[in-house]
Amino acid sequence: MAIAPITSGDFPTSPLALRFADPARQVRARAFAAEQASAATEAAGLLARMWRAAADRSARVAALAVVHAHLVDWRYRLAVSMGPPPGGVAFDPERFRTPIREGDTNYDRLGDVGRLREGARWDQATRSYTGGRATPAWEAVLRYGRLAELRFAAEGVRGDTLQNRVLLPDGRRIAGNRLLRGEAARRADAELVARTAARGLDASRLETGGRPVYTATPAPRDSAVLHSAALGLLARPRLTVQDYLSARYLLFQAPQTKKGSDAVTRTFVVAVGAVALPGARPALPEDVDLRCYVLGQPHRRR
Repeated sequence: MAIAPITSGDFPTSPLALRFADPARQVRARAFAAEQASAATEAAGLLARMWRAAADRSARVAALAVVHAHLVDWRYRLAVSMGPPPGGVAFDPERFRTPIREGDTNYDRLGDVGRLREGARWDQATRSYTGGRATPAWEAVLRYGRLAELRFAAEGVRGDTLQNRVLLPDGRRIAGNRLLRGEAARRADAELVARTAARGLDASRLETGGRPVYTATPAPRDSAVLHSAALGLLARPRLTVQDYLSARYLLFQAPQTKKGSDAVTRTFVVAVGAVALPGARPALPEDVDLRCYVLGQPHRRR
């Protein structure tokens, strides 16, 4: 079974990882691509060996599940060895292998997130970070916050929650992630503050001011359905590019762990593409995670 070569060039750095204005620090952040390429190469080899021995499609699905679990473990072990990122908040490697459970939704803040500007200062009066220098992370999150607001308008949503409905290959529609604004976003703020304090961490400088927009992960039962559907698509004997892109979207809609799911998904889809689409694997957009969270299923082919 042919395997396409995998290099660091297959892993454009997510803007969310570029939280520095300093070009030298950005170069160091981009070096993570080499870790991903190494892990993807190993995962592709493992998948190819398992697929050669697979008797049917269900065995191929099982092999994909093993490879995905292998990459979750890789990301956890890497977190242990690398330690906390510069300027990061509380760091707990266990969260890289802790499943997202019912009532423990992952929230990601979009819009003007001041802490993503380099050198920003805490302003207690506004409960936000002010000043500082623009970074790629701040610019990307600001842009996608605006795009989230536009999606509310485009879909005629009058309330504060936009529920993403994901169409599966079998025709079912499953509740994917949600976009939150207004009071729904304020409730997410309050929940994050309470959770942080419950973990014994300092919640006094969590950014709750401004006009937040959040993405919120699906309920675990729905996430499991989305993840399973993605593996089923990828296990097709004659995988098409459109199948692959649809599966990639489903995987980003269904993060599995509290931390590290984006890196795992990026690494997993490149590894699978190297085996299943060795001559036609689509490139990975640098902002693929944000696209899948905010823009909706019709944009999965971009």
